[in-house]
Amino acid sequence: MRCVFPLSSCLGLLAAFGATQPAVAAPSVELGQVLITDEEQDELTAASERLREVPGASNLVDMQRVGQGRVASNQDVLAYQPGVFAQSAGNDGIKLSIRGSGINRAPGAHGSGVYTMFDGLPLTGPGGTPYELFEPLWLSRAEILRGANGFDQGSLALGGAINYVTHTGYDAAPLQVRYEIGSRGYQHRHISSGQVLGNLDYYVALTDSEYDGYQNHSSGSAKGVAANVGYRFNPNLETRFYLRYRETENELAGRLTKDQIKHHPRAANPAYLARDDSRPQPGSTWVGNKTTFYLDDDARLEAGLVYHDYPMDLREGPMRLKVAYTDVSGTLNYFRRDTVFGHESKTTIGWRTTKHLPNSGASQFARNGDVFGARTRDFTYQGSDTVLHAGNDLELAPNLWLTTGLAMIYTRRESDVTYPAEGGKVSMHDWDYAPRVGLRYDIRPDLQVYGNLSRSVEPPHPWSLIWSAPSTGGKQIQPIEMQNQTATTLELGARGDSAIGRWDLAWYYSQVRHELLAVEVVPNFTSEFNASATVHQGVEAGLDSTLWERAGTGKLSLRQAYTFSDFHYRDDDTFGDNRLPGIPMHYYQAELRYDWPSGFYAGLNTQMASKVQVDYANSYHADEYALLGARVGWDSPKQDWQTWLDLRNLTNKRYAATVTPAYNDAGNDNARSTPGEGFGVYAGVSYSFR
Repeated sequence: MRCVFPLSSCLGLLAAFGATQPAVAAPSVELGQVLITDEEQDELTAASERLREVPGASNLVDMQRVGQGRVASNQDVLAYQPGVFAQSAGNDGIKLSIRGSGINRAPGAHGSGVYTMFDGLPLTGPGGTPYELFEPLWLSRAEILRGANGFDQGSLALGGAINYVTHTGYDAAPLQVRYEIGSRGYQHRHISSGQVLGNLDYYVALTDSEYDGYQNHSSGSAKGVAANVGYRFNPNLETRFYLRYRETENELAGRLTKDQIKHHPRAANPAYLARDDSRPQPGSTWVGNKTTFYLDDDARLEAGLVYHDYPMDLREGPMRLKVAYTDVSGTLNYFRRDTVFGHESKTTIGWRTTKHLPNSGASQFARNGDVFGARTRDFTYQGSDTVLHAGNDLELAPNLWLTTGLAMIYTRRESDVTYPAEGGKVSMHDWDYAPRVGLRYDIRPDLQVYGNLSRSVEPPHPWSLIWSAPSTGGKQIQPIEMQNQTATTLELGARGDSAIGRWDLAWYYSQVRHELLAVEVVPNFTSEFNASATVHQGVEAGLDSTLWERAGTGKLSLRQAYTFSDFHYRDDDTFGDNRLPGIPMHYYQAELRYDWPSGFYAGLNTQMASKVQVDYANSYHADEYALLGARVGWDSPKQDWQTWLDLRNLTNKRYAATVTPAYNDAGNDNARSTPGEGFGVYAGVSYSFR
């Protein structure tokens, strides 16, 4: 066994830098008093049925219900979803982790551990998942496939896959306007239109937002456009073009100590006040096409192509970093239904590849306070991921299905320092594999049990090869090589609909090798290394219950989501069986709500989290917390007007929302945490012309 990070590397770095909705048996989707169109109902029902055919845990997020309150970021989209930890880092970026995936990557900037798609097309690339294009008001739903259950999407990540599905002309209003306003200068404006015009349909939306932020020096703004156009040439051929463009700008307030969060949670880190620490994002562009060929009644072919450009201007710490990322992705998926010796069989064969284009790279500039000086270094990040996967579902006996699959992944990672002098180049080319086998059995239409055994593979980001290598005497040494993170996971679970409500329960156990873990070596500088052997295990539970209902009077309901996460080393030479920092062991969310037939609703909600370790030595922790909130609103029976009032953190609890861990704080209270939002009042109104 070895230390989480090679001890010599850690010491060298220190010296160098001076220091859901659960899937259910019935195809119905619970929406309270929300009215939806036939097309929306069909899409939700179809998505629910697809997720139920996967022998593993999943979530279906209906944006109609999410829209009955503040929708500021992806954190609001992923609330109340068992198995999903999503917390805001004070701006558009969130810390997202499923089953401990990407547990300590920096919140927002380049998320990892979860393969992310827009409308079934790739967003995640070799450099991770940037957050700038996540505008929740453009979405109709989100489909979350936890763990290995994203296999048929080409996902081999430990955390699984999330597919964010945009509105189209088939489920959008001809005209919709929405306005949100709230505490600390928060405003969110949205206008959209979608229609079906014969064989053509379209959807277009314009959105902008601004906020002053909870901490000082944490204001931000965003504006963007989303559009798609679909055309059905004939019953056997259809195509759709997609566009997303969005600009963001965020001031950075930095992290605080536990004592500061307790007594001065709105303060900014003093170092961030002394200079212009911000993250202006000049504008991300994502353009894609998906074309579907229906070969016959039992087979279809889907081809996709994506261009993604996402430059960044990072002004944090003692330097400025201008990054130019451009990816191009291609996908090809074949689906077929057959009968094999009298047994129904469903086969999926898929290919996807994502590649950085040659202009991907970065330039580093020196700074003195708010003055940015000369260019000090150029370096490139190059990489590509290619996955070929084949899977089959075979009905062995009535209601008993066997799922098998095998994926091969080829990864390329290259990092090179090109200015002021060649600092060495690292080039890594690897083949890896990921098999999968699972069983699901429908005991009856409202009760299903399942299990699966799988392997996941996640390569390091190209930039990790450079940023994990120290500099000596101002000269960049050769970037380091890193290994792919792999894990073998066993998952068992069940879901159903009973007298207590619709429920979902899953248990998993993962043995992880070469886990990619990040550590803040000095303030504003995070490095990443392969860890010694670790274990990720947990329980994910969701329950939606109707506590009382009477025709003509109303309904009282309760939805709950609980996630138990136990992530720790396996006999590490330095840290033994220490817990991995960054994620609470216990995380619970619930909402008690009453709906009236007239469209009015009112509810109370809570969020609870246990303490979080802030370093790998487990020498210090952020405190546990419990939050209370309330929401009241009204949805017009005609489905045109909607208004709501959303109260957050009623007791003004002071707590740490995210943690960026250190190697060993030796029991000291250092600045590792981002404070969560205090008491806030938010209101909104929307109108849809149908």
